[in-house]
Amino acid sequence: MIWALFALFILLAGFATYVRLAPHDPARWQLSGPVAAVGDHAEAGGFTAARAFDGELEDVAAVLLATPRTRELGTWDGQRLYVTRSALWGFPDYTTVRVEDGQLEIYGRLRFGKSDLGVNQARIRGWLADLNL
Repeated sequence: MIWALFALFILLAGFATYVRLAPHDPARWQLSGPVAAVGDHAEAGGFTAARAFDGELEDVAAVLLATPRTRELGTWDGQRLYVTRSALWGFPDYTTVRVEDGQLEIYGRLRFGKSDLGVNQARIRGWLADLNL
């Protein structure tokens, strides 16, 4: 019985370590194509919000970086990539933000699993409220 518990502990520790230390691939999370239509667009494991916006990417960055466990991973072609980790396991959720043609697009999605239980949608709607959008 002790060996089974020890094995379970090792599996959980290995899983937690992998989730926290898995390398990021920023190119995988870039947005391509035209900006999403204005509105909210939910999908399995993710959420996109697009709004008319006359501000700058730096205005959005200040709001996102004020979120606990959120950090910027990179900037390219008018886009910024952020990762926000869950408190317990450290699961990464990736958020790509771009401002283009007077429109803001925020796309948040999970990396592991199939459902984020609405976490990205709630987080993005909170950011939009902070931005008064």
